[in-house]
Amino acid sequence: MSRARPGDKQRLVNLLQKHDAVVAVTGDGTNDAPALNHAHVGLSLGSGTSVAKEASDMTLIDDSFRSIVNAVMWGRSLYRNIQRFLFFQLVVNVTALLLVLCGSIIGTEMPLTVTQILWVNIIMDTFAALALASLPPSEEVMKEKPRKRSDFIITRGMAKGIVFCGVVFFAILLALLLHSLSSGADLQIHELSIFFTTFVMLQFWNLFNAKSFGSNHSAFHDFSHDNGLLLVLLFILVGQWLIVTFGGRMFRTEPLSATEWITIIGATSVVMWVGEIWRGIKRLRCKK
Repeated sequence: MSRARPGDKQRLVNLLQKHDAVVAVTGDGTNDAPALNHAHVGLSLGSGTSVAKEASDMTLIDDSFRSIVNAVMWGRSLYRNIQRFLFFQLVVNVTALLLVLCGSIIGTEMPLTVTQILWVNIIMDTFAALALASLPPSEEVMKEKPRKRSDFIITRGMAKGIVFCGVVFFAILLALLLHSLSSGADLQIHELSIFFTTFVMLQFWNLFNAKSFGSNHSAFHDFSHDNGLLLVLLFILVGQWLIVTFGGRMFRTEPLSATEWITIIGATSVVMWVGEIWRGIKRLRCKK
């Protein structure tokens, strides 16, 4: 093909595309420009002509095909990180949506205020995105089979996990809410502070599960290298303590005792440990 005419190269690309093939073309000369332009991915060499570079989608500055492999690894890792963020975000959304609907049906006071939901959104949309997007690329993604271009980013298994976690979190919070209402009196600020902290800590521990999404690795695998995630986790923990302790009327909170904090953090950590057990079982199955 290197000696073929430009029109023949382009024709081959078009024929492959008609058979639903994903076509990548490498080239460095002007005669490669038509094929580079029509291919799904055009790869020109850094030492190639300016015409070839303009017609391509990517330019290999070092003229090394190893760079293509690195680009694929980074692309797949980025795709995985986006899935991790969506998993985390949608679990929070499903839980919050069910809580709002349940509060409206029961007719009780909204368990979460606007300012509390704003804090949750900051955790979800900003810090979680920074934490999960900063995860380093993994060579293990290269062992996966290529995805179809028509595949939706939220897979069936991912959707099941989102619904399952959202419903479980909702059930835990609903049980806590009903327990607080069992005395017959209205919800007190102290009880609502416990509810708010429990909601945030469930998402805090679920961030560990989101980190390991798509792999069988423990959430603590290469944890020392995930500096961005460590900083975000620390910020969420400290931020939640400051809001509950000093939020007052603005956040409708009042300080919790050390025992209550330890109880909430310890109880909600079950979310992560259940995920760890499940990933451990999958690792054992893979070894067999």
